[in-house]
Amino acid sequence: MRVGGERITRAKGVRSDEARLDLRCPAKDPLPDAPKSIGGCHYSAGMTYGLFGKFSAQPGRRDDLVTYLLQAAKLLERNSGCIHYIVSTSDEPEAVWVCEVWTNVAAHDASLEPEDIKALIQEARPLIVGMSEQTQLTVQGGKGLPG
Repeated sequence: MRVGGERITRAKGVRSDEARLDLRCPAKDPLPDAPKSIGGCHYSAGMTYGLFGKFSAQPGRRDDLVTYLLQAAKLLERNSGCIHYIVSTSDEPEAVWVCEVWTNVAAHDASLEPEDIKALIQEARPLIVGMSEQTQLTVQGGKGLPG
């Protein structure tokens, strides 16, 4: 389905409010002759896959959810396909934001398969009221990313 010119994907079993925008950019470098590093920030067309999303925790359980997500981040340290997994909070009392950067979609999908990750997800699931504002991204580069 297309909304405003952008394709919305919806996996089987995913509610419509959990649909993801597919914002992948073309693999071809739009500026092949442009510098690949400017002021310490790196650029590469279609470099990596990213996810940015918001979890809503059960009332009063945000810190518990943060603990689980930080445990996931620790487990992902051994995963070479995970470049960044950043857990943050905001002024919203039950909101937890996660920003993920992966080498590609397959690396992200494979990260959900190890038994310890599956067990952690199962333990954390009761703390999650919902997942909203989840967006798939094509990361183009920036400070702290491989050049």
